[in-house]
Amino acid sequence: MSGKNSRPSSHSPLTLSPSKGERVEGERKVFQYPANAGTGSPVTRAERGRQLYEGKWKVLYEAAEPDHLILRFKDVPSFRRAGRPTRVPGRGSLKARITARLFAELMGQGIPTHFVKMLGERELLVRRLEMIRLEVVLRNVVAGSLAARLGMESGTPLSAPVLELYYKSDALGDPLVNESHVFALGLATGAELRTIRETALRANRALLPFFAEREILLADFKLEFGRHRATLMVGDELTPDGCRFWDRATQARLGKERSRMSPAQEAARYHEIYARICA
Repeated sequence: MSGKNSRPSSHSPLTLSPSKGERVEGERKVFQYPANAGTGSPVTRAERGRQLYEGKWKVLYEAAEPDHLILRFKDVPSFRRAGRPTRVPGRGSLKARITARLFAELMGQGIPTHFVKMLGERELLVRRLEMIRLEVVLRNVVAGSLAARLGMESGTPLSAPVLELYYKSDALGDPLVNESHVFALGLATGAELRTIRETALRANRALLPFFAEREILLADFKLEFGRHRATLMVGDELTPDGCRFWDRATQARLGKERSRMSPAQEAARYHEIYARICA
């Protein structure tokens, strides 16, 4: 989740050397979900190291091991839209548990993530990553900005997943970029970008049946990636705040489009999606 984002060099392809909690089958690294990942004692203020970063919904701290960080989710954002102080009771805990569950699902499918285990109710122990300043969006259904840009009707199923790249820059409004832009900005190498695309598509294939079993249509979702030693991993979070979750039967919005609801409706939907994912 952290680390200065420097211009990539022409280093060798990413290796598959296993670390703790991993095994290798042929040329595929399989990440095993730790037996204690869903448990853990709360981390006290004294046990957290130096604060490294604070964003809208998250705070990052140093951990005891230099290769790890403590990721803490907040109930209330650092900044809010005028006139809408949305508060979902226990939101930080819900976000932590949903992220842990979904990352565990990805790891069970051989997709590397920075997740190590939960620490109490709202904190995760994660691997320290050098984050790549890209948001990777996978779309299975036309919605949001895709409908506006292409003039397609929202809710139209896509014949194949659409993968989009956005440059993470608050000052620029996170613009949509292509591969040439990624190289011009020095964000990732060609090999890294191929790995990002392949991993994102694998994640989509893994998550579609997971959500279908829970009567959820995964319209689209966002992933972020970072470097850990010689491996690219999914980092950050995977929560309703960055995904479009729709009820398969009613098309009710359960994900990030909740922002158009009243605070009470938003809280109810957030708890509903948590129950479906983590029950």
